[in-house]
Formats: sequence, structure tokens, C-alpha cells
Amino acid sequence: MLFATETGIIFRRQMRLNLRNPAWVIIGLAQPVLYLALFGPLLTPLAQQIGVANAYTFFVPGLLVQLGLFGALFAGFGLIAEWREGVIEAERVTPASRTALLLGRVLRDVVLLFVQGVVLIALAFLFGLTGSTAGMVLGLALTMLLGGACSAASNALALTTKSEDVLAPILNSIALPVLLLSGILLPISTETGAPQWLVTLSDFMPTKYIVNAIRELFTGEFWNITVFWGVFWTLVLFAAGLFVGTRTFRKENA
Repeated sequence: MLFATETGIIFRRQMRLNLRNPAWVIIGLAQPVLYLALFGPLLTPLAQQIGVANAYTFFVPGLLVQLGLFGALFAGFGLIAEWREGVIEAERVTPASRTALLLGRVLRDVVLLFVQGVVLIALAFLFGLTGSTAGMVLGLALTMLLGGACSAASNALALTTKSEDVLAPILNSIALPVLLLSGILLPISTETGAPQWLVTLSDFMPTKYIVNAIRELFTGEFWNITVFWGVFWTLVLFAAGLFVGTRTFRKENA
């Protein structure tokens, strides 16, 4: 109960900060919405070539994963600002659990991601999205877990570097290959003309399996090997992110 109370205190403080300045929430949602409006119509004529009946049922899951990655992967910048203002130092002298200090922030990012994901899916219906409602709910849940993993890892990296100048290039060098090799915008397969070396390289990207799983869920497929591997890698990344983040918070705030 004490751990839950401490986590809730950190979560409420972080949410108040975001509600006072919701600009970052809007900015985080702006990029996927622009892709939805400007890139989505280009996929409609290519739906049959891609192998789907509805281009947006294929495209929106990728945008959700993109939202989860970019929306949470840069959460560490806020932590650096708090460290510079002395907030982290003040938290260190309290008896609060170091894990709660991390989870409160991760929970904030997951809640914001949920709101952004709901808005994105709702807007996608206006463009012609169709599919399984239950699958969309499960796909959003996987996205939130992925976002939690990215948030925990980002906060851990921020607490280690303590510099925006160091954190920014590291995150950008991670985010761009993930975006391109996960098949978020276009499928990576030999059927779509991708070279074999690129397909092989993308097979080592866990987020590719998560994107494919969410696409299957959106179409109403719940029990197949694609969904299994997507759920598996989501849970692995979430556990790894929490492990690294918790260990870093305990070490830095000891």
C-alpha cells in the first residue's frame, strides 16, 4: 500500500505538470495525425499490392507504434529539467521507494499515450478505418506497454547522461532505424520489392513483430503466431525497460 501511495503521489505531480502545459502532448500527437492525413491517402491505391482490404487498417497500427515510440522515448528530457531544478535531489532525501519514483513517471507517460492513441484511432475512423473493436483495444494495450518500456529506458538514460545535448543524438540514432526497419509506414518484405538483406535486417527488430501483431489484431485475428510473437516481444521489452529503469533509479538515487 505504501508503494502504491508513493507511486500515486509522483504520478499526480507529473500529471499536474503536463496539464498545466499540454503543448508536448499535442506535439506528440501532431506527427501521427499528419501522417494519417497526408500519407494515408497515398496508401489507398496500394492496398491490394500491400495485401490488405483497407489501407488504414494496415496503416493505423504502425502509427500507434510510432506514437508509442516517439511519444515516450523522449520523456527523459523532462527528467533532465527536473534534475537541473533540484527536484530529483529533493526526492533523493525522502524515504520514498526509488522504484516508485520511476513508475510514477512511467504511468504518467502511459496515460498520456492512451489518450493520444484513442484520439488517433477516433480520427482514423473519419478517414475510413475499419476493423475489430476488440482488436483495436488490445492493439492500444500493446502500444501502451511498449510506451512504458520506452519511457522507463528514456528516464534511465536521461538520469545517466544528465544532458540534453548527449541524450538527443542518442535517442535520434535509435528512433530512426527503428522507424525504418519496423515496417511502420510500409511493409518490409520481398513481395513489396524490398531487397533480401533489408528483410533479414528487419527480422532482428522486435518492434517489427509488434507492428505486425497489432495489424493482425485490428483485422480481428487474435490467435496466430504473428500475434504471439508480437505479445512476446512487447512483454520482453516492457520487462527489460522497467528492469533497466529501476536499477538506474536505485543506483543514482541511493
